[in-house]
Amino acid sequence: MYHFTDRLQQNKDTVFFRDGVRRIDFILSYLDDKDGEKKQERRREFEANLKKAGLELETEDKSDSDDLKTYFLKIHAPWEVLATYADVLKIKVPFKESDIPHGQDVPLEWLSRPFRLPGKVMRPQPDYFTSPFDKDKIDFFLIKNQDTFFPPSTRNRIVYYILSRCPYHKEDRKETDKKGIKRLLNNGTYTSAFPLHDCRYWERNTNEQCESERYHLYKNWARFLCFYKEQPLNLIRKYYGEKIGIYFAWLGFYTEMLFFAAVMGVICFTYGVLSYDDNLTSKEICDPSIGGRTVMCPLCDKKCSYWKLNSTCLSSWQSHLFDNEGTVFFAMFMGIWVTLFLEFWKRRQAQLEYEWDLVDFEEEQQQLQIRPEFETKCTDQRLNRITQEMEPYLPLPKKCGRFCLSGVTVLFWMLLIVACITGVIVYRLAVYAAFASIMKDSPTKKIHLVGSLITPQLATSVTASFINFVIIMILNFFYERVAIWITDMEIPKTHLEYENKLTMKMFLFQFVNYYSSCFYVAFFKGKFVGYPGNYTYMFGKYSRLRNEECDPGGCLIELTTQLVIVMTGKQVCGNIQEALLNWWCSRKARKDQYSRWEQDHDLQNFSQLGLFYEYLEMVIQFGFITLFVASFPLAPLLALCNNILEVRVDSWKFTTQFRRPVAAKAHNIGAWQEILNVVAILSVVTNAFIMAFTSDMIPRLVYLYAYHPGSEATMSGYINNSLSVYDISQIPLLSTPEEGAIPAWYRDYRYPPGHQRQYSHTMQFWHILAAKLAFIIIMEHVVFVVKFFVAWLIPDVPSEVKARIKRERYLIQEYLHNYEVEKLKIQLSQSFIIEPKPELLEKKVI
Repeated sequence: MYHFTDRLQQNKDTVFFRDGVRRIDFILSYLDDKDGEKKQERRREFEANLKKAGLELETEDKSDSDDLKTYFLKIHAPWEVLATYADVLKIKVPFKESDIPHGQDVPLEWLSRPFRLPGKVMRPQPDYFTSPFDKDKIDFFLIKNQDTFFPPSTRNRIVYYILSRCPYHKEDRKETDKKGIKRLLNNGTYTSAFPLHDCRYWERNTNEQCESERYHLYKNWARFLCFYKEQPLNLIRKYYGEKIGIYFAWLGFYTEMLFFAAVMGVICFTYGVLSYDDNLTSKEICDPSIGGRTVMCPLCDKKCSYWKLNSTCLSSWQSHLFDNEGTVFFAMFMGIWVTLFLEFWKRRQAQLEYEWDLVDFEEEQQQLQIRPEFETKCTDQRLNRITQEMEPYLPLPKKCGRFCLSGVTVLFWMLLIVACITGVIVYRLAVYAAFASIMKDSPTKKIHLVGSLITPQLATSVTASFINFVIIMILNFFYERVAIWITDMEIPKTHLEYENKLTMKMFLFQFVNYYSSCFYVAFFKGKFVGYPGNYTYMFGKYSRLRNEECDPGGCLIELTTQLVIVMTGKQVCGNIQEALLNWWCSRKARKDQYSRWEQDHDLQNFSQLGLFYEYLEMVIQFGFITLFVASFPLAPLLALCNNILEVRVDSWKFTTQFRRPVAAKAHNIGAWQEILNVVAILSVVTNAFIMAFTSDMIPRLVYLYAYHPGSEATMSGYINNSLSVYDISQIPLLSTPEEGAIPAWYRDYRYPPGHQRQYSHTMQFWHILAAKLAFIIIMEHVVFVVKFFVAWLIPDVPSEVKARIKRERYLIQEYLHNYEVEKLKIQLSQSFIIEPKPELLEKKVI
């Protein structure tokens, strides 16, 4: 016996107790502090209560640990405990192998073979008919081996359920708040609590009883060289649980759908490149005889000088790449693409619900039901009308007070974002004059060498975008902590409710934080400028801060710049942050004499909100590629490239850098589904307004078909038609440029000086405005009609899945009926044998 135990201790990379039989289902670690008498007492009571609950414990002394400081408590749940709580949690388990075929062979299946994984990886276990576990019907289920009947993910979920509700106070004391492993982790009694990975990720476990699923996940999923392969979703679900499995299923499906949007975006951009030489508008701006002779009004008071139209030559060419006829088609395509994405995801989600036994999954059972914090903090009790049992609840006055405080806090932070955006706008206005004075066409200025490439508008826009991005990241850092604090303060009843509330708060804040600058450039900049002599000022005329104007080519190129900087900056910073953090955490050398629990202890802890941040990152990206995609058709391509990397980075983190999360169930992506639906609807409106008011497309079309002077419809003369002249001598003295007063042009449709309606809008302006409004109405109605038709045409649940669900329910009822009948027959036959007949008793008496 000594030699057997000694051999097991030498093989420290094990997931079993010292006896080599009982599997380790959970690990608790703690430090033996010198002044930790209270902690020791809590641990004694807690561990004693765990033993009373039926769990088996084994402690590893600190002398056996690598740092000689940490104790490790190993927890094993025996069959009786697993069976009891599987019954309580209504965990579905197999009772018969499924006889329903997976599906027919797909034509040209050989084309997809390079992207497929081995069958054992894609389907790690056979399909079974399942039913909620019933402890009184153990012989009904397919129990070949009690030790392996419940998979490790189910075992750690059951153990965590016990840990989260086990008290650590003495029996003679009624201290209801002293309960749960989470409180013990917060007060430092234990330093960590986690289930074990089944092996090292780079090699199989030497024990044949261990599945080495982590190794298979790393080999076939977590390596970047597998980026073109499908994801082993069934193995992910089996190892990590349904909640993480559904996230990677959604991320993979989103990435696949991005491919079609990226292709259309590249086609649209290619059209802009190929039609580059046919752009008469830019040619007129760059023409020395047209744009070179057109003197434009100063863009700020006093300090700014006149400027020539051809100074915006480069930006007009750049704007044409994204502001062309193909952009209208692409904006409408993206409105339909969003609908297809959401509808096909519902079908994919329904298929996963069936395959993963989540069809009858109740929301009340999700995330281990009621949060222990709610049970602890809510001391008031009331009768549940359904269960007729007393349960904790939060009184309405307290709930309203907490809700009001939460709402005020969120509103304050949103107003803080608006204030910061206003500060950035003030920066634009104040710094523009400085850039304009520096970049004057003077041969004595060294910056003249790049003056033709860097205009004051471009320089101001780029620097303001970077400043805005830095502000976004700073506010995001602080608000994350505030959002968690106010959500904790509200004391949500269930984990599902907690996540939904936090999701709405975080997304609302992130929506304003990330998108507000893009909304300003798209819908406000250049729209409330006024005209020379009657300019609109941001804080009144005395501030001398004139509202910003757009380039003669429109504000679309600036919206593109803003979108590229914020979107790519967020993605690059996020990936760099993850890479550096993971590199820092993976610096530990691979040690041979290094126990499995110590290896996992040194990994990063996967918090309950770990998946929340992954979803948030992708949904923010989804907003960028849908809300403002009309300004940058290449946005889906950037998102596709990022997501291909994101899938493998996330899988690598889960497999190599994170401790094994506690398995959790989820049958959909939760509140994120509703957020995606809202963003999808809003994207149609925003893109319609971008094409109408931010793009220069509508004015060009109105000129082409209604105001071109010649018989042939061309764009020649459009620039001269889109500008109005002003007599600078009529400007107030404080606003007059230092060069003096000369006739100059500005971008608007107004009557010239000397006209009886001078400086009022021309009829062409009203025609263009009517065309813009008509375009918005037509585009929105066309896209919405197609969206609703597609949503109606594509059912949420595939007919094949519906048929499978009905057949499975029928077979379950049939097998349960036959089981009950057979059980009743056996009971009757046994009672007949045990109880002798009355006639025989009478004969014996005689």
